[in-house]
Amino acid sequence: MMIDVLTLFPDMYKNVLNESIIKRAIEEKHLEVNLINFRDFAEDKHDKVDDYPYGGGAGMVLKVGPVVRALKSIENYESAKKIILTPQGSPFKQSKAYSLSQELHLIILCGHYEGYDERIRSYFDEEISIGDFVLTGGELASMVMIDAITRLLPGVIKQSSHQNDSFSNHLLEHPHYTRPREFEGQKVPDVLLNGHHAKIETWRKEHQLKKTKDKRPKLYKKYLEVKRDD
Repeated sequence: MMIDVLTLFPDMYKNVLNESIIKRAIEEKHLEVNLINFRDFAEDKHDKVDDYPYGGGAGMVLKVGPVVRALKSIENYESAKKIILTPQGSPFKQSKAYSLSQELHLIILCGHYEGYDERIRSYFDEEISIGDFVLTGGELASMVMIDAITRLLPGVIKQSSHQNDSFSNHLLEHPHYTRPREFEGQKVPDVLLNGHHAKIETWRKEHQLKKTKDKRPKLYKKYLEVKRDD
């Protein structure tokens, strides 16, 4: 997969792209990430990418010209999945991460200031938000998305490692335990120690259901609806 990120702050990505699973995915050629500073596509002597909004109001607005010129500088941008990060977008969920992991080429635009010139939106396919809150810019949101998508790419991690992730089947993940068997009076459940795989799977499913019902009742309701439709 190739991901092109349109950003005003490419240096923010240095550590993210050089650590953990993302670093390994890049080294093993499962992922390529290109950072494009759309300030480089400004045409005035001050390299301005923002201006005052028509009609007045607080804040500055990203100009359409630098963003679109940066977008069009990307090879084969027309065939890429082009995403704007904005609080107005549809929620980024695990199902969306799966969907985007099937794409060959993503372009992600990170906003700043008060917002976008509305005409920018016509050059992109989809608007996504990582939550109902406002960040200074889209860089952190793009890092969240890249991380979530990367771990789902074929060959990056074992498929079994993410098949039962929280939200993958409208359920939270089951509890996990490792050594020691007992810590300050808290013991690992006996069923996980007996080697009976069928019983272990039954225990895990029961606790998936219980955890989801207790912690995320709306998600649990969605699970029941999906099961009923099946």
